[in-house]
Amino acid sequence: MENIVVTGGAGFIGSHVVNELIEKNMGPIVIDNLSSGKIENLDPRALFYQQDITDLEMMERVFMLHKPRYVFHLAAQISVSQSVKDPIEDARINILGTLNLLNLSVKYGVEKFIFSSTGGAIYGDDVSEIPTSEKEFPKPFSPYGIAKFSVENYLRFYSEQYGLKYVALRYANVYGERQDPHGEAGVVAIFSKRMLANDEVIIFGDGENVRDYVYAGDVAHANVLAMEKVENEVINIGTGIGTSVNELFALLKEITGYQKEPVYADPRPGDLRKSILKWDKAKELMGWEPTVKLEDGLVKTVEFFRTEMGASE
Repeated sequence: MENIVVTGGAGFIGSHVVNELIEKNMGPIVIDNLSSGKIENLDPRALFYQQDITDLEMMERVFMLHKPRYVFHLAAQISVSQSVKDPIEDARINILGTLNLLNLSVKYGVEKFIFSSTGGAIYGDDVSEIPTSEKEFPKPFSPYGIAKFSVENYLRFYSEQYGLKYVALRYANVYGERQDPHGEAGVVAIFSKRMLANDEVIIFGDGENVRDYVYAGDVAHANVLAMEKVENEVINIGTGIGTSVNELFALLKEITGYQKEPVYADPRPGDLRKSILKWDKAKELMGWEPTVKLEDGLVKTVEFFRTEMGASE
């Protein structure tokens, strides 16, 4: 059995990657400090270390012990708005923490490093085409996006300098079961929970900000394909379909049976106006395509939160 490290594996997207690996009879070794991840997200068959990627000594122990062949790196400070408030902390985790892992990957002979990047925050608002392809030069608007692009550049350096193979997956707005309300697509989790509790739902700005929502199960599948099929590539993972916040509100309102109207508030700093990703390259190089329609994925997500909230009452 291959040794495969998944950082952030108890988190929202990371736990879906762990599930996908276990389904393929691969034994993931999860590293997560549980700052946003939850132990209940984890399949008990995964080996778990509650550690922080910024702790070099502990990371070295894990790499020395397991000598992983592949590393899936999903651990991160995940909030765009928080990165705007505290760019230094964002860089400490998202850049310096990643450099710890890259150095150890070289030292212990990791074959391939699969990095969870961002397709929204990395391109910025000033793009030449929408949907946006990987040919677009990134102009990130937030420290979160800047950090992700910095890591992509480090990946190219480590590949050229040390021969470390990599894949950087630029996600659209990922949503689904176990979603964290603080991530880029946290609006789905926030709206779902507030609607199910019959609380007010706040929309920042005019609700016409557009995002490309991609289901977590499809994203997890993309990660495994990246491990198996490609190297030294940057690849968008999205649907090519844009949905405004107002449209998302209407869809979730219908699914949950929510009766109230939204409350509009001032826009948040760092929020993009429009972000939709082309996924042709993922199809061409990996045979990947999105399989779950937004409406179907939202139904699954709402049902998850309905069950979770019912269990906690």
